[in-house]
Amino acid sequence: MIDEKDYFFANKLNEECGVFGVYNVSDQASSLAYFGLHALQHRGQEAAGIAASDENEIKCYKGKGLLSEVFQPKILEELPGKHAIGHVRYSKADANQIENVQPIMVRAHMGHFAVAHNGQIVNAKELKQELEDLGSIFQGESDSEMLAHWIQREDGTFVEKIMKACRRFEGAFAFIVMTKDCMYAIRDHNGLRPLAIASMPDGGYCVSSETCAFDIVGAQYIRDVEPGEVVRIANEAEALKSFFYTDQTQKKMCAMEYIYFARPDSSIDGVNVHTARRLSGRALARVEDKEGDIVIGVPDSSLSAAIGFSEESGLPYEIGLIKNRYVGRTFIQPTQKQRERGVRMKLSAIRSIVNGKRVFMIDDSIVRGTTSKRIVQLLKEAGATKVHVRIASPTFRSPCFYGVDTSSYEELISARLNVDEVCAFIQADSLRFLEIDAMKQAFGTPDLCVSCFDGVYPTRLFSYGDVLKEEKK
Repeated sequence: MIDEKDYFFANKLNEECGVFGVYNVSDQASSLAYFGLHALQHRGQEAAGIAASDENEIKCYKGKGLLSEVFQPKILEELPGKHAIGHVRYSKADANQIENVQPIMVRAHMGHFAVAHNGQIVNAKELKQELEDLGSIFQGESDSEMLAHWIQREDGTFVEKIMKACRRFEGAFAFIVMTKDCMYAIRDHNGLRPLAIASMPDGGYCVSSETCAFDIVGAQYIRDVEPGEVVRIANEAEALKSFFYTDQTQKKMCAMEYIYFARPDSSIDGVNVHTARRLSGRALARVEDKEGDIVIGVPDSSLSAAIGFSEESGLPYEIGLIKNRYVGRTFIQPTQKQRERGVRMKLSAIRSIVNGKRVFMIDDSIVRGTTSKRIVQLLKEAGATKVHVRIASPTFRSPCFYGVDTSSYEELISARLNVDEVCAFIQADSLRFLEIDAMKQAFGTPDLCVSCFDGVYPTRLFSYGDVLKEEKK
């Protein structure tokens, strides 16, 4: 039996966030940033911020809560300018102080700039210690603040400062940096976190964690920022100029972006998320050996996989679970108790659909197990005679240190229990996961980070490696 407690470690800062930038548009770039962030709200629901530049000064406003709670029309009017960057934040329970809300503003003699970041730098502890030894003072725990400090300490042009700073970082990061008249889109050299660029109808540009945000502001996708690349966006003849801070690059996009985090209408590294999920559901159905009557998906990120499972199996796809749209995502809420309470609030089973039926319940992943257990209970309470749980991803066996909120073996149910034991815990009639190779084939790319499934990390882990060794003892 799993001890359903609050699985958190106060010394770690893990987050999954969204960043958005708009350059050289109207005098209300902040309004466009607001709309872009609204499309990314699923990536972070605890805090939001926008910094805007009128090319003379940068103003920033941020606060805790949903985007609509932080920003009222009057506030956006007080953020005039042609350029803006924004951030929606998810944080762990111990790191939700206002000092960590982004963008991070830097007011320096060399010029003001703002920084927004998605991901996690695994050598942050070591780099922060080095900076403190040099006399730097930190207001919060954000990796964005650390980038700002290193930019200030390096020499050269501004883009050279950014490149020198990024060479120090290991891990997953997608940064947007905005000066009063330029914008920089930066991606880690392993390509672990997504970042894309689009053009605006009036000649401006957008940068976003996901391509779905481009549609809401009427932007046209151009390309992804490459691993190890810094793209400078400026109002000059060569509006987009590319720099690479290293030639040691690889494409290791986080598999969880396709599985869970991204919206289905986004494309990441040229792969549409809905299509990837639908094909993963087809792959699950091809090895099915149980009988059932209907296929249902757990809203929302599992619906595409459920459609694929239905297509391949020939069983009817039904809406067996209804989601309360006013409740946030349970996986990215900061405490276990909040997650469990959120499940009870956000899902209900449709009795007339599942009553008397053998149900294939398709979900995207099982991380801690408590959410899956509650959903199986909901279906059985509504009269389902069998609940066969099918997971459109492999078993989550290893901690992630690149931005997914799973930083220890203790909080991963599949790290301690085999499939049959997990099945018994969630009280399902059967349980099957997608194999890693089948997932890669479904997603149409071998270029994935699957460290949370196989324990093979694409980077050094620094002090986190010591944590893993201690946990394994």
